Amino acid sequence: MTPKDVSGLLAASGYVPDESLASLVWMATALERPMLLEGEAGVGKTAIAHALSVALDRPLFRLQCHESLDLNQAVYEWNYSKQLLEIRLREAEKGVGESLRQDLFSEAFLLKRPLMQAITSDKPAVLLIDEIDRADESFEAYLLEVLGEYQISVPEFGTVTAISKPIVVLTSNGSRDLSDALRRRCLYHYVDYPSLPREIEIVKKMVPEANHVLVQQAVSFVQKLRKQDLEKVPGIAETLDWVRVLCAMGQERVPDDPEMIRACLSSLLKTRSDQWQMGSEIISKLQSESRVGIDVGVAGELR
Repeated sequence: MTPKDVSGLLAASGYVPDESLASLVWMATALERPMLLEGEAGVGKTAIAHALSVALDRPLFRLQCHESLDLNQAVYEWNYSKQLLEIRLREAEKGVGESLRQDLFSEAFLLKRPLMQAITSDKPAVLLIDEIDRADESFEAYLLEVLGEYQISVPEFGTVTAISKPIVVLTSNGSRDLSDALRRRCLYHYVDYPSLPREIEIVKKMVPEANHVLVQQAVSFVQKLRKQDLEKVPGIAETLDWVRVLCAMGQERVPDDPEMIRACLSSLLKTRSDQWQMGSEIISKLQSESRVGIDVGVAGELR
């Protein structure tokens, strides 16, 4: 498989990668190394793991990180209610013996969480460790151990070793610095907002019913909007939502009336202050800037 093959597989799964990202995914699969994808929220980091799962026909296991994440949520825990039921059944059958402890702490009573699910999957998997920067440093250290050997120690019955190595995708929004050790373990890529042509291609693929003129104008408008002083910059998901809203309104072009645009900004801007600052004058200015160059390209395409 080549980087071009990877690009084609991802595109067929609904994700349009740039050349550098396709090369990273190819390297990660060839070297069996985790990928660390860093970037702003909404640029499509998580979507890469989903696309890989679909493209390669692999199950996807997702671990959503947060401050209070512990090993019970990430790796495994014991099914205490099932263990208690087993004890009561043994007592009723007078079958309580020396083997009870060994039986209770067997794989039959183990609740597997995403990390263990991924390495014990019968079929090679994709493991998404989302927003690793939200987890604490102690969990990050534990993760290094797991990713180093692809095995997990369970004190009660031994070591669980990976049946096959999963493709591991770690994402980070950059809310804290990750350790040098974790960065060395991974192949790194900064996922930026897509270029104008690439975002147009993404929207066309994801919203095929949208008029091509509408797509070009809407994407160009969002790209200009991202350069404003916003609390939360709209990502690709917001662009898709806005185009879908405009389609539902029966629009074949971005409306000329700034008030019509302002009325549906809730699909693009997700904070009160961001919506408040988008007055008619600013919207008109963004409309003018976004159509510079776009109308020329549309005219050529229609011709």
